[in-house]
Amino acid sequence: MRFSKMHGAGNDFVVLDLRDGAAPPDPALCRVIADRHFGIGCDQILAVEPGADGAVARYRIWNSDGSPSQQCGNGARCIAAWLARDARRRGAELGARFDLLSPAGRHAVDALGDGRYRIEMGVPRFAPAAIPLQGYAGAQDEYVLDVNDSLYTFGAVSMGNPHAVIEVDDIDAAPVETVAPVLQAHPAFPESVNVGFAQVESRARIRLRVYERGAGETLACGSGACAAAAVLIRRGRVAREVAVALPGGELAIEWPRDDAPLRMAGPTAFVFEGEWHA
Repeated sequence: MRFSKMHGAGNDFVVLDLRDGAAPPDPALCRVIADRHFGIGCDQILAVEPGADGAVARYRIWNSDGSPSQQCGNGARCIAAWLARDARRRGAELGARFDLLSPAGRHAVDALGDGRYRIEMGVPRFAPAAIPLQGYAGAQDEYVLDVNDSLYTFGAVSMGNPHAVIEVDDIDAAPVETVAPVLQAHPAFPESVNVGFAQVESRARIRLRVYERGAGETLACGSGACAAAAVLIRRGRVAREVAVALPGGELAIEWPRDDAPLRMAGPTAFVFEGEWHA
């Protein structure tokens, strides 16, 4: 089984080509592939499958613990770059704009040059039922959970996958490793949740760390950057075009208006090619 190792702003992936009808990896194989000591090592595994309805391809996502994921923004950009390279190798071109299908829906892609791609990530959904977030009848600017006499305040949104966003004064001192697992395990989040810790540096720039469900803290999370921007834009804390600086790199987020798709742009990189022997 051939694979490509890629990353987007440090969020790293193993990309598999399943367009020939090969079976997808099962959860046990995903865990072995993702293991950084005994496998290839990655945050997520991405599989490219045939497209439909005019989309050039469909992709699927598994976390490093083998669980499936609905969305991965950095992964979407890497899939776009992988497909563009594959087309060139076949003597074809995808063009400057094309569509991809993910478990979360359809995404328009713009090739920006120099390995950068912009992805339409869909319209952020704030209704608790859409996240899903249980125990609340309607969307709120902030939610508060009381866990063992400790209060946790956060915003919540779905970007095709669930996100909780906690605004902090100092991102370097944020209690990522202690607070995120508590929220992920809370019954209010029946499908668990990606937890982002965001520091607003200015109306044009956010610093962010994300603890992903099924993967732990990663160097970057594209959907997490979109979620943090959406929550903070909705609060009026930042502008509708904002840079999100993550430990592995910087992403550019645009949300023109509340009913428009949010767009994310950022880098992609090929690391190495290999062949997996079971």
